[in-house]
Amino acid sequence: MRIVHVLGTRPNFVKMAPLIAAISRRSPDFDQVIVHTGQHYDHLMSEIFFDQLGVPEPDHMLEVGSGSHATQTAKVMERLEPLLVEDPPDLVIVPGDVNSTVAAALTAVKLDIPVAHLESGLRSYDRTMPEEINRIVTDQISDILWVHSEEALRNLELEGIPSDRAHFVGNTMIDSLVALQDRFRPLEACRSFGLEPGSYLLVTLHRPALVDGPLLFDAVAALNQVSSVMPVLFPVHPRTRARLAGNAELSDNFHLVDPAGYLEFLSLESDAGAVLTDSGGIQEETTYLGVPCFTLRDNTERPVTIELGTNVLLGLDPARIDEIPAIIAGHEPGETEPPPLWDGHAADRIAERLATA
Repeated sequence: MRIVHVLGTRPNFVKMAPLIAAISRRSPDFDQVIVHTGQHYDHLMSEIFFDQLGVPEPDHMLEVGSGSHATQTAKVMERLEPLLVEDPPDLVIVPGDVNSTVAAALTAVKLDIPVAHLESGLRSYDRTMPEEINRIVTDQISDILWVHSEEALRNLELEGIPSDRAHFVGNTMIDSLVALQDRFRPLEACRSFGLEPGSYLLVTLHRPALVDGPLLFDAVAALNQVSSVMPVLFPVHPRTRARLAGNAELSDNFHLVDPAGYLEFLSLESDAGAVLTDSGGIQEETTYLGVPCFTLRDNTERPVTIELGTNVLLGLDPARIDEIPAIIAGHEPGETEPPPLWDGHAADRIAERLATA
């Protein structure tokens, strides 16, 4: 079997690394081709994953870069199509919900090449989110849908997708986390910022609704207030840092730092007293790690994290950031079982299905 994997952003590498490795172990005769669209092209956002996760160097770089949704999607389709025409694969695998995902799926399906979607069925039911449109379209046109949670199966059923196309396999992002625990847990990366494990609030914000408008400054002001109670550590994208330059006087307890590598970030995440985020993947990682998570969004496509009590949805309301220290203080730490099949073996289940298909 010849498989083309299309990856474009930081979370894609985390989700796909275990699968590429599992296929290599289970079916070494399979020909795997990695296409990196370049939707994230900063070294810390992308290339470092080849070093830390052991993903082979990509066979093709499309170098689409940044741009509007239409521009990114069009560039991926335009540059991917000749590769698929020249040497058609048996299967194209696309992960997640970014522009690269839907662009690759559309390109493949129009060439009559089967598509498998990793992380299918997630829904926020908010169609103002570009990612929601990407999810819906990709699921509708994919031949194989690998889902990581039971509610995702229900979502696909409600949309009329035949059940024989959807397979509950587990969460490959958790596979990466499990595989690297022995490497990131001893790091205690927080100490390089003068912080003690368990003492600080880790922040990661990247969605345009937050970082491209006035809400960013409201969030930073609220975090500055929180930093009087507990240290705040915010690994911030250079573009966001540039927007903040000169616009806020931050306390000495508020640390704006450069983006971290994957292992370093997992260390910071696992040692945090709590995490504030707008990222779907981080909602999942904190759930597995047992770290309290606060999501600064009106909705989440990972409701299982809410149901387990590991994640609190604050709404798109930076004023509620002030509530975090009190909620943490009232939180009783305890063992939380991760969701079913979030066990580090999702990629093995997929590789076995492919080998016996």
